[in-house]
Amino acid sequence: MNIRFFVANFFKLCLVTAAFSISGCTSQNSQKHLVDEAWQVINSKFIDITNNNPEWLETRREFLDKNYTSKEAAYNAIQAMLMKLNDPETRFFDSQQFANLDMESRGKSIGVGLIDFSVETDEKTKELKVVTALANTPAERAGLQAQDIIQAINKVPTKNLSHNAAMKLLRGEAGTQLILTVRRDGRTFDVPLKREAISVQPVQTLVKQEKGKIIGYIALNQFTPDAPQKTLDAVKELLGKNADGFILDLRNNPGGGLQASTEIASIFLDKERVGSLRDRTGNLEEFKANNSKLTNKPIVILVNGGTASASEFLAGALQDNKRAVLVGTPTSRRGRVHSAEELSDKSILLVTIGTLLTPAGRNIDREGIKPDYLVEVPATSLSTPKQKNTATQQDAQYVKAIAILTERLTQTNK
Repeated sequence: MNIRFFVANFFKLCLVTAAFSISGCTSQNSQKHLVDEAWQVINSKFIDITNNNPEWLETRREFLDKNYTSKEAAYNAIQAMLMKLNDPETRFFDSQQFANLDMESRGKSIGVGLIDFSVETDEKTKELKVVTALANTPAERAGLQAQDIIQAINKVPTKNLSHNAAMKLLRGEAGTQLILTVRRDGRTFDVPLKREAISVQPVQTLVKQEKGKIIGYIALNQFTPDAPQKTLDAVKELLGKNADGFILDLRNNPGGGLQASTEIASIFLDKERVGSLRDRTGNLEEFKANNSKLTNKPIVILVNGGTASASEFLAGALQDNKRAVLVGTPTSRRGRVHSAEELSDKSILLVTIGTLLTPAGRNIDREGIKPDYLVEVPATSLSTPKQKNTATQQDAQYVKAIAILTERLTQTNK
């Protein structure tokens, strides 16, 4: 997503004000107007369409030749129109669906820890795939991890199921049960889960004594709106405890706001370029640190296949600027940016408008972010409970990060 968004949730919320060819005030005309609004948004913003593309013009004629007697009929037409884009990330929401998405982007949800921008449609199988399970949630505690395929939700197959329909099945009232049928490495398991109220703690910290050094450990779990301030507070607190260096854990972070990512990068950078957004015409919008750097102390960043969107943007920014080294496994490759466009009836089109580049020009959507030190972790089985070993001696990626960081600190002090 940005979170999909939104680099998974980077919203540019705008009221559509383009001039339309539909006139009149009847119900049919009003619904047809809504369909045309949606077409106009895609025509002007979608990354893979140039203005007035002939095939897209024909799509407009096809859908405006029909009459729509209800809002539901218009909504179904918009959904059908979006299917022609072959981009599951460009989606339509009614006002309640978007309210759920907005709540999840703020770290609040009721479910199992698989939120809108932490799952996606697998390109090959067209089934639902886990990007990451949020920390300390039923899905994470059950051992779900990046790349797991969710074959079914309560026996409903996810193959060719729309993203919105899948999310409706995953959400529900706290205390209710659901069963996920999950496939990993050719094996299939039924995973029973109980929904609960989830409030993500975007930042968690520890002070670690390692090899005679004081290490400030920061787990950044999601780029919620308050994540930049909480990260700033965490760094200040750890500096106050005489931290010699930092480990920034971005593993299993599904992303969030692009602005939040840029602000967090600014804690560790001066005025360097954080990255850029390339639109469909090839134009670049640059993002730079805001000259609020707080520390020069060395940083090691932990990444894995659940590091997505805005967290990839941050990792790439600090890596390209030689401000941090990365340890772990390659990231998720979710580098598309989305704009949330409000239609006249308050429904929303989430439109893919561009791709993210690192300061060195790497395309995150195509390449992801590769660690400087590759550290694989053994595959686990869903048939056995997950052991909580993050940031311990049983965490191989953390152990490698400590070795690198303490060596750098030792060399600096010589």
